[in-house]
Amino acid sequence: MKRQSKALIHRLAVLAIVGGVVIGAGTAAYAAVELSNKQANSYYASLTKLLKDCYARSGLALTKVYQSWDRYNTAPYESATHGGRFVNNYANAKAKAYGKYEASGPMAVGGILVKDSFQVKKGKNGKNKVTPGPMFIMEKMAAGFNPSTHDWKYSMITVNGKIFGTTNGKGSKKMKFCADCHNAVAEDQDTMFYLPEEFRK
Repeated sequence: MKRQSKALIHRLAVLAIVGGVVIGAGTAAYAAVELSNKQANSYYASLTKLLKDCYARSGLALTKVYQSWDRYNTAPYESATHGGRFVNNYANAKAKAYGKYEASGPMAVGGILVKDSFQVKKGKNGKNKVTPGPMFIMEKMAAGFNPSTHDWKYSMITVNGKIFGTTNGKGSKKMKFCADCHNAVAEDQDTMFYLPEEFRK
């Protein structure tokens, strides 16, 4: 399989502002703040309960358990395709093959990939301001679910617990840009992007 490059990721990054929510950006939606792995993990540890509680308001069952799933990154990392937010990669048991990265092959039906997120901005006092970000979800559905997404269901949950959109559901059109971006690697990687090598476990 072809290995995705940083150039490809930046090329695919898009700016989508729908309903006042910044989804992704070719240039970071938030002022870039460099964090060490130790800092990023510390910030994330302080937010895990808040993130879980925020997403749980959506009523989606996975929001209550996703933090018990395998986490594939050693530290939160900045993602240009998710608005310059710091993200984490989780996968449920059916998506365990994700940990093989470029050698993972097609995802099994029922496999779920989750990214939770937070943003870090410089405050006026020079200190970092850390706030929760949206949750991004990909779920592999049965053949025929949606050929245009290669049978992936994309969903996003905002920090206030609202479901921003779901493929084939309410707000489906808002998720089209997710599919369009991921479809760039559909042939080689079943639409899955993998986290940077320096953050892999």
